[in-house]
Amino acid sequence: MLKDLLETKHCFKLICGAGNEDIEEVRRLVYLYALAGCRFFDLSANIAIIDSAKEVLEQAHALDSYICVSVGIKNDPHSNKAIIDYDKCINCGSCEAICPQKAIHYAKINKTKCIGCARCEKVCPKNAISYISEEKKLDEVLPPIIKRGIDCIEFHVIGQDENEIFSKWHYINEIYDGDLSICISRAKLGDEALINTLKKMIEGRKPFSTIIQADGFPMSGGDDNYKSTLQTVAIAEIIQNAKLPVHLILSGGTNGKTSELAHICEINYNAVAIGSYARKIVRKYIERPDFWTNDNVIQNALEVAKPLVDTVIL
Repeated sequence: MLKDLLETKHCFKLICGAGNEDIEEVRRLVYLYALAGCRFFDLSANIAIIDSAKEVLEQAHALDSYICVSVGIKNDPHSNKAIIDYDKCINCGSCEAICPQKAIHYAKINKTKCIGCARCEKVCPKNAISYISEEKKLDEVLPPIIKRGIDCIEFHVIGQDENEIFSKWHYINEIYDGDLSICISRAKLGDEALINTLKKMIEGRKPFSTIIQADGFPMSGGDDNYKSTLQTVAIAEIIQNAKLPVHLILSGGTNGKTSELAHICEINYNAVAIGSYARKIVRKYIERPDFWTNDNVIQNALEVAKPLVDTVIL
């Protein structure tokens, strides 16, 4: 059971990206990190993505793995997609150069790759980039996914619309009786409001059937330093001090330094979820056309991925 894995307190969770619907990229990421020892995978709420992940987990002989799907509310950055105003765009290439997902080419957005990280928007000299929310309708996507078989649903609570948050949260609780995860940050909530929101959300749920994913600085883990992961540890401490009957996962700015800093700060976490940084360090390998046919490519990629997984599981 997922609960058993979390209670080892040595769980590495790979975040492929809630908005990442590039099936081939996800296949390669899941396969590689499964070989590296990861057993918990966060995927887009997309049946094709889930089926592909299950196929490569079998190929990697990692059937003891767990799959979580992520959904959110309107304007959750994880469900945003970039759009370009071509009346303003000067085709300078700044957006293409900075995109961690390689989702922009000649000022064209590949929506299946875009994860809504907002890096391109920040560097655009003409303010030509904005975002549209493409949140999924839960009553359409979740029932068939649940029927397919998953181990956890993660609900992103990044926003202040309590009516939408609790309406969707109640619906998820009604249709799914397994483990649920709440991904929450302090971006729009003060510390007290954050804890009060969590207390209301877990009310009535069985103790430790809920995961709280402390999202320090969403989609910011591109660098391997303490500063990038500082907010993750800070929000985790706030949640830990509230002594809620939940499992605690660190995310948002996570990298190879997260476990070390968390231990220094005496954070009693159950898992570390790494997305941006985990994808970045293996990108040159998973983009290789001979990824599936060249054993040296896989081996070289593992030499990069496994030490990251080991920072958590060892």
